[in-house]
Formats: sequence, structure tokens, C-alpha cells
Amino acid sequence: MEHTSLVQPKGISRGTFVTALVIVTLVAIVFGSVLGAAGGVLGTIYLPVLSQKTGITLPWLASIPSPLAKELDEKNGVIKVEEESATVDVVKRASPSVVSILISKDISKLSGNTGANPFPFDDFFQFGFPSGIPVAPKAPALKPGEKAPVTPPQIQQIGGGSGFIISSDGLILTNRHVVSDDEAEYTVITSDEKEYKAKVLAKDTVNDLALIKIEATGLSPLELGDSSSISNGQTVIAIGYSLGEYKNTVTRGVVSGINRMVQAGDGNGDSELISEAIQTDAAINPGNSGGPLLNLAGQVIGMNTAVNREGQSIGFAIPINVAKKSIDSVKKYGKIVRPWLGVRYVLVNSDIKKKNNLSVDYGALIDGDATKGEMGVVAGSPAQKAGLLDGDIILSLNGTKIDTTHTLVSQISQLSPGDTIKLKVLSKGVEKEVSVTLEEFKEVK
Repeated sequence: MEHTSLVQPKGISRGTFVTALVIVTLVAIVFGSVLGAAGGVLGTIYLPVLSQKTGITLPWLASIPSPLAKELDEKNGVIKVEEESATVDVVKRASPSVVSILISKDISKLSGNTGANPFPFDDFFQFGFPSGIPVAPKAPALKPGEKAPVTPPQIQQIGGGSGFIISSDGLILTNRHVVSDDEAEYTVITSDEKEYKAKVLAKDTVNDLALIKIEATGLSPLELGDSSSISNGQTVIAIGYSLGEYKNTVTRGVVSGINRMVQAGDGNGDSELISEAIQTDAAINPGNSGGPLLNLAGQVIGMNTAVNREGQSIGFAIPINVAKKSIDSVKKYGKIVRPWLGVRYVLVNSDIKKKNNLSVDYGALIDGDATKGEMGVVAGSPAQKAGLLDGDIILSLNGTKIDTTHTLVSQISQLSPGDTIKLKVLSKGVEKEVSVTLEEFKEVK
């Protein structure tokens, strides 16, 4: 058998030859390792991209470890992280569908209302705008027989909020508290700086939703997603008109919690109970109320509504699934048709159980407000007609257990007026089943 071996050159000692051979071998190993590592990195980054661009399938690419999915910007060779690229794309596509809603009013009618909040409900506590809403000075007292002078209207902007387009013919979703004043005028400004007078079509005081309409066509509506499929930790993007002035302000964060129940109020004494709220650390600034909360697919999963400034980056949004039924109702009937049971209640938990010496730690305890003279069961309501009483605990509705995850209002909101429901009720220590036919909710003027 023939063997191949290294030949020691003449004139070089064996020791010198061995030393040189070792050095050359080490250099070759180091050089090869560097080239191999570089090739691995470049392959990890570029081969998946080349495969995608050329359409050539390389099954073994799936085995290449890669900490982050990346893509190559062919114009300038910049490598972008996929999530960052997705965010930029979502903002680019969604921004034209986000609008500013300006609130204007005759300020001569606001005399004495200094320090009011131009962005109601954006805080759990009063925002405290530096100068408050501008107001007219108080008129001097009239002398006997003297007629009051005719004061011309002094229409001035007193606040602002956000909204987003949900139909190409000008239907816009926003918060009820943004358009709550029946005496105010509302102007919508689109991203291309066009102004439209807005008509308020419907307001849902239970869910803090409102739908307004502008006379326009060919608009770009946002796609409504499914808020029931969201999970803690997923990336979300909030867009709105901060302070009613800085258009399409973008913030990004994650879903910090779901199914939150929060009480949002302003410094003027008004408040809203938001059930099933989405908690996020994406900054929601004053004026952002009514703007969309989007997932990385560009779908609306919530509507920004409030922020707690006592915490760090704690904002809340109304799930879009809550709004869908109201949207469909307005499109079909021209108004929000909502089912009504007619009870005031507090959700039972371990603390409520202990405080009230109850036998269960779940359900909806029918309870009124004695300080306001309000009974738990509303007079003339379907609940009263079915025999429900103050102090009763509604344990389940159509077999679904009532708790903090499945609240009574959320279960009823999925139904329609005329539906008959079966309630399991704990009344005076005895469980019983009660059938109730829901009626249409009538707004009390």
C-alpha cells in the first residue's frame, strides 16, 4: 500500500521543521474557524431571504438557529428586525384611517366653569390642563328694568379626541365621552387635513362607545379584529391625536392584562365603569381617547379610552368585540339597540364574600345605592317582572358562571331584546332558576 508523507526539506533541522509545521497547522485551524463562523452568521441572515426571494425551497434552513427573524432591505442593505418592520407597516397603513375630533361650543354659556377638563375620562384623575377651558367673563348685574344685552355666540374649541374610520362612506367609531355634549359641535379632521362636520348617530353609555358620521366617500376603513383571541405579552400599537393636536402619535407596547374592570372618571364628577378592559403599557396620552389599539396584523383589537397616571404606563382600551354589536345595530336600525335586564349589581369575589358574609365567592350581587335612593332592581324592569329582589345573587346566565371573567353585563350584551334567558339565582340562601325576557334599553333623558 502506498503512503503519502511530508518530506523534510534539506538544510532544515528536524526541530525547526516540526515547530513550523505546528504553527502552520494552528493558523489554518484558527483561519478556518473564523471563516466557518462568518459563513454561519451570513447564512443564518441571508440564506432564508435568498430562499424567499428566489422561491427555491431549502428544507435544511429550518435547522439553522436564529435568535431573531430578519429581512434585508434591498435598497440600502440595512437589516431590519421583523417586528420593527411590521410595526412600521401597520402605522403606514392605519394612519390614514385615524381622525381627530374637535369639540367646539359657545363659551358664553360656560361662565363659571373654569378649570374644566378638555379631555374628559382620559384620566382616572383630573388632567388639569394649564388654563382649563376658556370661559366668558361674568356679565355685570342688571339694574331694575334694564334688559340683558344680546351676546353673540362665541364658538371656540374646548377639547378634542380621536376616532377611526370603519366604513368607506364616513362612519367613525369613537368614545361616547368624546361626543357626550349635545350642545357642542363636532368637527372631524382626516389625516390629509380635510375638515368635515360630524353628526352623532348613536351613543352607548354602558360601553362608552359612540358612532358619528361625516359626508365623505372613498375613505379607508380599518379592519376590525377579534379581541377574544388576544393574550398577555402580545405587541400592540396605539395611534391617536395626542392633546387633540399632534396627529397620528404612535406608541407601542404589549397587552399587560385582559378582562380588567376599571372605574374611569374626570375632575368634573363624571365617571364610567369599563368592564372587560384591555390593559396595555402602550402610552395613551390625553386626546387619544377613541383611537385604535392595533395588533401587528393591522387589525383593531380595542379602542383607547383611559389612563391611570398614578401608575407607570397603565392604559386601558375597550375590546373591539364589545363594539361590534353596536356597530351592526347602527348599520341595521340607525341606532344602538341594546338588551336590558334592569339590575344594579356588584361582582362577588372573596373580599365581597367576607365583607357581606356570603356563602359564595362568585356571581352578581344585586345591590343598589342607598345614598342616591337607587334600588338594586329597577322599577318596571324585566328583572322586577321576573321576581328578582335586592340581595339576590345571580350565579349563572344560560349555564355560564358569572365571575370577573364572565361578567353579567358582558353576557347580556351578546344577546338581543326579546331573548329569554335562564338565571340561576341564590335568593335568601336558596338556589332557584328564573326565566327572564330581556327588553330594549331605553335611555333616560
